[in-house]
Amino acid sequence: MASYRTSMQIVADVLDATQQFGQEGIKTTSLLTKANLSHSRLSKFLENLTGAGLINKIEFDGKNTFVITSKGRQYLDSYINFSSIAGSFGLEL
Repeated sequence: MASYRTSMQIVADVLDATQQFGQEGIKTTSLLTKANLSHSRLSKFLENLTGAGLINKIEFDGKNTFVITSKGRQYLDSYINFSSIAGSFGLEL
């Protein structure tokens, strides 16, 4: 049976991939691959994450690069901690 990711898990995957690239930022194509999302789904998540201030979008020469913000790092750390606690009780997020 296929296991689907929740929106929270996808947000965490996008933030994690963005964080791995640090202040250099990650380009859309790399983010598509790392987060394992279609372009249309990724676009919706990026719109929400930039709107919430969790990542910044930098446009240069017609290409977009995404950088995680301190608020995004805080969210990701909190998600990881909560996921770990939930797991210790046998729950999946």
